[in-house]
Amino acid sequence: MPGTIKNLCYSFVLLLSVSACQVPPETVTDTKPGWPEITVTTKPWTRWWWMGNAVDRKNLDHLLSQYAAAGFGGVEITPIYGAMGFEDQYLDYLSPAWMDRLRFTIQKADSLGMGVDMNLGTGWPFGGPQITPAQAASRLIAQTYRLKAGQKLPDKLVGNDPEQQLPGTTQLKALTAYNQQNESVNLLDKVAADGTLAWTPQAGEWEIYAGFLGKTKQQVKRAAPGGAGYTMDHLSEEALQTYLQRFDKAFDGALPNIRSFFNDSYEVYNADFSPNVFEEFQQLHGYDVRNYLKELVSNEDSEKARRIKADYRSTLGTMVLHHFTIPWTRWINQHRALSRNQAHGAPGNLLDLYGAVNIPECETFGSTNFPIPGLHKYTHDTRNVAPDPVMMKFASSAARILGKPLVSSETFTWLGEHFKVSLAQCKPELEQVFLAGVNHVFFHGTTYSPEEAGWPGWMFYASVNFAPSNSFWPHVKGLNEYITRCQSVLQAGSADNEIMIYWPVDDIWYEANPEKLDTQLTIHSIEEWLHPTDFYKNVQHLTRTGYGVDFVSDHLLDSVEVENNLLQASPHGSAYQVLVIPKMKFMPVATFQTVLEKAKAGATVIFQELPHDVPGLYNLQARRQQLQELIGTLSWNDAGNGVQEIKTGAGSLLLSADIQKALDYKKIERESLVDTGLKFSRREVKGHKTYYLVNHTAAPIAGKIPLNTEARSVLILDPQDGRQGWADAFVENGKTMVKIDLAPGEALILQTAAQTIDQIPAWPYLEKAGNPVPIAGNWQLQFEEGGPELPAPHPLDKLVSWTELADSKAGYFSGTATYTTTFNLSEKTADDYLLELGDVRESARVWVNGEEVGILWSVPFQAKIGKYLKQGENTLKVVVTNLMANRIRYLDQQGVEWRKYHEINFVNLEYQPFDASGWEPQPSGLLGPVTLQPLEANHE
Repeated sequence: MPGTIKNLCYSFVLLLSVSACQVPPETVTDTKPGWPEITVTTKPWTRWWWMGNAVDRKNLDHLLSQYAAAGFGGVEITPIYGAMGFEDQYLDYLSPAWMDRLRFTIQKADSLGMGVDMNLGTGWPFGGPQITPAQAASRLIAQTYRLKAGQKLPDKLVGNDPEQQLPGTTQLKALTAYNQQNESVNLLDKVAADGTLAWTPQAGEWEIYAGFLGKTKQQVKRAAPGGAGYTMDHLSEEALQTYLQRFDKAFDGALPNIRSFFNDSYEVYNADFSPNVFEEFQQLHGYDVRNYLKELVSNEDSEKARRIKADYRSTLGTMVLHHFTIPWTRWINQHRALSRNQAHGAPGNLLDLYGAVNIPECETFGSTNFPIPGLHKYTHDTRNVAPDPVMMKFASSAARILGKPLVSSETFTWLGEHFKVSLAQCKPELEQVFLAGVNHVFFHGTTYSPEEAGWPGWMFYASVNFAPSNSFWPHVKGLNEYITRCQSVLQAGSADNEIMIYWPVDDIWYEANPEKLDTQLTIHSIEEWLHPTDFYKNVQHLTRTGYGVDFVSDHLLDSVEVENNLLQASPHGSAYQVLVIPKMKFMPVATFQTVLEKAKAGATVIFQELPHDVPGLYNLQARRQQLQELIGTLSWNDAGNGVQEIKTGAGSLLLSADIQKALDYKKIERESLVDTGLKFSRREVKGHKTYYLVNHTAAPIAGKIPLNTEARSVLILDPQDGRQGWADAFVENGKTMVKIDLAPGEALILQTAAQTIDQIPAWPYLEKAGNPVPIAGNWQLQFEEGGPELPAPHPLDKLVSWTELADSKAGYFSGTATYTTTFNLSEKTADDYLLELGDVRESARVWVNGEEVGILWSVPFQAKIGKYLKQGENTLKVVVTNLMANRIRYLDQQGVEWRKYHEINFVNLEYQPFDASGWEPQPSGLLGPVTLQPLEANHE
């Protein structure tokens, strides 16, 4: 059929681009158990906003040193709008002075062992002064006219919507007339150069639909100086090349030592057209959509109209992929850098878009309600959909299938109201990201703030402020060390998931809002395009049941090979035991043929239902017949328990409304450890398994859990404090039983091994022995650092919030204070002792007898301290930091103007002007009760 060659070419280009864009996998040269090597990449990175580009060498030097000391591995430079009062220090983006600061940043970062990424633009989305009106984001403008027999159109055909026009850009791209019998005539060739229509109907009444190329007029959002201008047309490679030429000129042919270039989420609004859309549509789908202009642009909700619009949406997605994502990545790779891209929000197949870049990046936006006791959440978000791990897995799935070693995440965007997010609240949100397949976290984020800006410094309006001005900064290193340990494990080897599940994107295109031509697959609209689908429901069920699941698109499925009954798309990609086809309406004939071929080659394929129809409009009946003929060749045998089977070649097809029954029939085992409430992610490193386990429940999880592997030994790694030890483990019925003990909010890593290593001790299994001993004597409270003023020292006979002290300064204070006390241990007979701090607002650093125990920054606020204790008198020092909220409240009550930014200035979680003057005081300090719990070894 027409368009077939073009389709094959697109698929071929996609596969070439995917292959060319691989990041070389990290080489694992040592499979000895224990913590992997720490690298720049295993540490967390942060988005670094350059407000107004008002950066100088002195502050760059100082801030980067602080970031490195806090445990950051790198920064991503994103220039945005500036702060008021510093206009004379603004630098134009890519100017010689700006390039000087960039090079200095790279040199300084390199000296600190840090990396540098760079947003390939300012603000978002891509655009700027180099984008002419002709290359700006476009939309289709529809106008209608009516003529009767013998009439001529009195006016010239010109776009009449001034809101959608730019000088010299409006062009007539389609003109189709419809009579009362809905017969159509393409009139485009009857329009003169001046817009005069040389056509008169001979009979009847006619409605004429005109399609004009218009412009969205969208500007770069939050642009920095030198970056303002029109948003570029992401469907046009010509526009992209114009955009990139500015960087070629600024870099003068030699890019600085940037690790990767970044593109933020696709926030190009109403950009449903480009000059060549109609021509590309015809090449892809085999018919001229201009002959169906009425069905395309009207709100008609017929099957025919939906099929046409679905074909149109597919065309837009293909153009974003081939005219933006692939050539953008190619340009970056040619300059020896990596591409890092957020595909979500784009009107295309997210899996293909993520698969075409080096580092796919997802995003968390908003917050999740976890049932972890003692986890404080000070703001309730009614505006945003909670972060969804299924949505995050579009990025990680593409990476895992294609063997890309890194999956990044913009993490903590609008996690809560400004100044009310604690490090403890970050932890489970972060763990949810890890469980979804991310292994390269970027904080959202850190704002460059010069010393002369004072407190609270420059801040971005939508993020948690991971900056030295934040009162929790002294304890950020605790969070960063946790991330580093986790990522060192999660970046090793490859993901080890059983199930590859097909994502039926054609259903999305068909079911989308008929009033819009483009369908942007955003994280904010997942309740519309993702949650209602059987695909989503199956992914959620399979994950909760204990399976590892990744998603595959039509194009990615084309690249999958079957060997030893496993499905694998890349030598470095994950290998899957089964392909699941969820209930859907549409599947292309070519995809259905591919699925049958995979089964014949040895794969196990499970259909929840057979596809009902083919997508699109062209040659519809013939393609429907092809699909039905293929389905008709399938002769199913009853396998019992609601499962039907066909053995074909070296593999098999199964059909079952209950996918779990089909999996059980094929003995594809789930990880039953999830029955305890644990969540997990599993990886493989040269035949050995690694399990990342998290307890997000309200209760401790203790006892022996089964792993779906046989291992002679299992090493337990504690990412909270870095401890490691050999587990109590044994093999039973083909599974490895491992003894664990996780309090709510804790995580553990299990590594299987061929044998134990003497240098690593056995894991100490301890249980509480008797009642906890209160540390309830007198405390000395000394305020150390913060403001607006340091309160006076306070002796305390009981622990209370700073806001309850008889000192007004303490009620407004944000910063650090030290608690010291002594207690007597009459005899040291327990195997260990657990220090439990109780209620901490918000994080603490602990010393016992002058020796540092560590940073307790998350729930549960406890640490084993037996090795630091002595018989007799002991000294306990606890350094606590609270949140910034109380000090900000003070500034707003005093009328101090600290919100001084151009453009959006500063808003609250509801995007209203920020004002903390009416807040209640935030509980602060060590509230306790503080106890010492004796522990004894559990030898069961």
